[in-house]
Order: sequence, then structure tokens, then C-alpha cells
Amino acid sequence: MAVVKELVRGDQDALSFGNYELAVKTKKDGFEWKGDIYKVKTFREITKLEKNGLFAYESVPGTAVSSFKEQAAGVDFYVEGPETAQVIIGLEEDCEYDVFLNDVQVDRLKTNVGGKLTLNVELGKEPVHVRVVKVS
Repeated sequence: MAVVKELVRGDQDALSFGNYELAVKTKKDGFEWKGDIYKVKTFREITKLEKNGLFAYESVPGTAVSSFKEQAAGVDFYVEGPETAQVIIGLEEDCEYDVFLNDVQVDRLKTNVGGKLTLNVELGKEPVHVRVVKVS
């Protein structure tokens, strides 16, 4: 996996976005994919994704995300960056989610009133597979 030079791209069933190598904040607005409109802001300090004007993802410092899939039960993606990142994901508000990193359950977290879930992901040489699943 590598940074997304075009800032955001969609393939058959997933999005890829983010470029933590950029020295200055760069954004792409109005990216249409599967009937939704996306906006990405990214550089070494932050990566942020909005879907139809609503919060979807943010990391500090910036990251590169690939295979980002939103599903009814949560999200699934790979994240890469030069150092540990705080990742915030927009989900359903006031719900519990199991968090898996590289297929190992690391926590059960509850979203806040705004539906945001915050986790820390240790990054380095290899991308980390993040899966967040709503608890039934």
C-alpha cells in the first residue's frame, strides 16, 4: 500500500484516500463515487474524509487509507502512516463497537452522541487492518 497521489479514488467496492507525505494541506472536494459526494483534506499533520457533508474519518497525524468500506455493521479498512495515529471514525451514535486490529480484538468502545469513535493505531512499516463491528 502507498499514499494516494490523487488524494481520493474509488474502485469497485472501496475507497482509498490520504497522503501523509504532503508538506502542505491539500484537499479534493466534490469527488463522486457510488452516488455519494466525498471531500478529502490531507497532509502530514491530518487526514480527513467527509461523505455528503458529514464526518466519516480523521487521523492525526495524517495517514493513507485503502479499501475503506462502510457497512451497516461498521467499517473495514487498511491504514498506513509513519507513526502512531489517533483515528476517529464516524459511526452510529450511542452504540457499542468491537475494534479489531490485524484481526485481533483490541477493545469494545462506545460512540459518543455525535457518533464518533476514537482509537489509537500503532503504525510503522506495514499497513494495519482496522475492522470496527457494531455489537448486536
